[in-house]
Amino acid sequence: MTQSVDTAQKPVPEPDEASQPFFDGALQGTLMIQRCDNCGAFLAPGGHACTECLSEALSWVAASGRGTLHTFGIMHQRYHPAFAGEIPYNIAVVELAEGPRLNSNIVECRNEDLRVGMPLTVVFERMSADVAIPKFRPAG
Repeated sequence: MTQSVDTAQKPVPEPDEASQPFFDGALQGTLMIQRCDNCGAFLAPGGHACTECLSEALSWVAASGRGTLHTFGIMHQRYHPAFAGEIPYNIAVVELAEGPRLNSNIVECRNEDLRVGMPLTVVFERMSADVAIPKFRPAG
């Protein structure tokens, strides 16, 4: 059965044991990333070992929520009915002040105003009672 554009719901991530701290932080308005207990490197969420020293001793820490726009693309194709009303929308790679890069969207900014290198700050979109996701807006 096909959902109409009017009734389609956006897919909501389903936190698992490994990602729960990330989603718990997002619900509280805090961007959580991982940090290696061995060498101190910051890692994007979801890793099981440090990309610098291969240690598996990782802890969840609060990120600053600041970053810069590393790259982006503008989507003109409807790949899911729930996004039809948002076309064109952006998909961005944000480099956090701590170093890791996250895939996200830039909000509160027209697509034509996006510029690589622009400073960003995190905001959160509530997807359901149990899930919020980080998005970014221009800083300032």
